[in-house]
Amino acid sequence: MKKLRAVTTGMWVGVLALTGALLIERAIAVPPPVPPSAVVGDWNGAISTGSASLRVVIHVAQDKDGKLTATMDSLDQGATGIAISSITYKEPALHFEIEKFSASYDGTMNKDNSEIAGSWKQGGASLPLTFKRASK
Repeated sequence: MKKLRAVTTGMWVGVLALTGALLIERAIAVPPPVPPSAVVGDWNGAISTGSASLRVVIHVAQDKDGKLTATMDSLDQGATGIAISSITYKEPALHFEIEKFSASYDGTMNKDNSEIAGSWKQGGASLPLTFKRASK
């Protein structure tokens, strides 16, 4: 009987050790989720050229590793899904580029994360562009 108890106890110690090792391995292998960036979401703005205004929307997303991606729609030109080549947000500064149009944007997020004020640069021109968070 004592021999059976010793074998059973040894088996459970082995199972617990293996379970503990697997839990530690999983905790080490899976990094904690990256919190969403304040810039993630849809943003509406208008580029004013003086005589006209072009409404634009940017759609900013974040993958599980924290990398930002974005597209832009130019509503008045009927263009949607324009690839934003690169985008960075380091609070409170937003920068993105659209290589296809040799265009870029630099802006600053306000304190309540509802507005980004900055400049649209394209073809030697620098035009004011303020984005406001789209209502959900």
